[in-house]
Amino acid sequence: MIDYFAIKTLHILSATLMFGTGFGTAFYMFFANRSGNVAAIAVVTRWVARADWWFTTPAVIIQPLSGWWLMRQLGWELGWNWVGLTLLLYAIAGACWLPVVWLQLKMRDMAQSAHAEGHELPARYWTYERWWTVLGFPAFGGLLVVYWLMVAKPF
Repeated sequence: MIDYFAIKTLHILSATLMFGTGFGTAFYMFFANRSGNVAAIAVVTRWVARADWWFTTPAVIIQPLSGWWLMRQLGWELGWNWVGLTLLLYAIAGACWLPVVWLQLKMRDMAQSAHAEGHELPARYWTYERWWTVLGFPAFGGLLVVYWLMVAKPF
């Protein structure tokens, strides 16, 4: 039998890794972009894309799987309760995160190319950056509420 506390620990650690990596990489990318330094932006966007792949993506997969397993072990029903609201907010955050990942990859490629060729970043980079920033707010805001719901279990 799989140990409940082992899965619960995995669930908590993956939630922490998902939010922490996302917030940390967003912080560095946001401020690297504000610097306007193409070389810095090229380095940061490359590492942000890698961090999302290595850390955020596995955590995004582990979260619903471990959450579902925990819910079943405790005999909780899926409905319009804190679990249902958590899943809705998680889906909204995911709907924001998927385009953000695509934008990050495109921004990384543009930054790498501009740096290698000694050019400024193209206007499209800054359009993508605005969308990347805007989509980050509902994604992170939703996950903050998810954290609260997981801890408080209010209804």
